[in-house]
Amino acid sequence: MISAGDFKNGVTLEIDGNVVQIMEFQHVKPGKGAAFVRTKLKNIISGGVVEKTFRPTEKFPAARIDRIDMQYLYSDGEFFNFMNVENFEQIALDTDSVGDALKFVKENEMCKICSYNGNVFAIEPPLFVELEITETEPGFKGDTAQGATKPAIVETGATVYVPLFVEQGDKIKIDTRSGEYLSRV
Repeated sequence: MISAGDFKNGVTLEIDGNVVQIMEFQHVKPGKGAAFVRTKLKNIISGGVVEKTFRPTEKFPAARIDRIDMQYLYSDGEFFNFMNVENFEQIALDTDSVGDALKFVKENEMCKICSYNGNVFAIEPPLFVELEITETEPGFKGDTAQGATKPAIVETGATVYVPLFVEQGDKIKIDTRSGEYLSRV
């Protein structure tokens, strides 16, 4: 059990039958009256964010979230197939549970599968990936005064904005959290 006075960012709890993660918290001691803890909570299943206040003595059970390294094998159009590299167990996840998490992930790359009580609720791709540009327009000379960018399509089909000097066939490094170009490889 975790008391509201011991809240920290990133802690996962069960509150009112929902599994929530603490995004922000603040201990407040007003001039008169009792102290309280103001929090911003994210429901990890639905993704909704709510703000709640608690007394510092309230206690909640910690939620056990399993993060398992799995290899992304392939997509058959309807399902995305993953394999646990330790015991070779395979799972198939539908498009709704995967969402946009795999737009920068190639086949055979490692991902973290997050689950609660055996139900997968999120996929964490690697933080940085290296992908080849399959399609982009050529940059024009003299068009670089403001650090201009152009759209480019990478080998997974996702669109990334890159500097004008990057050409088709170049390998680039991408931050999967923001979808931003980092550098050429």
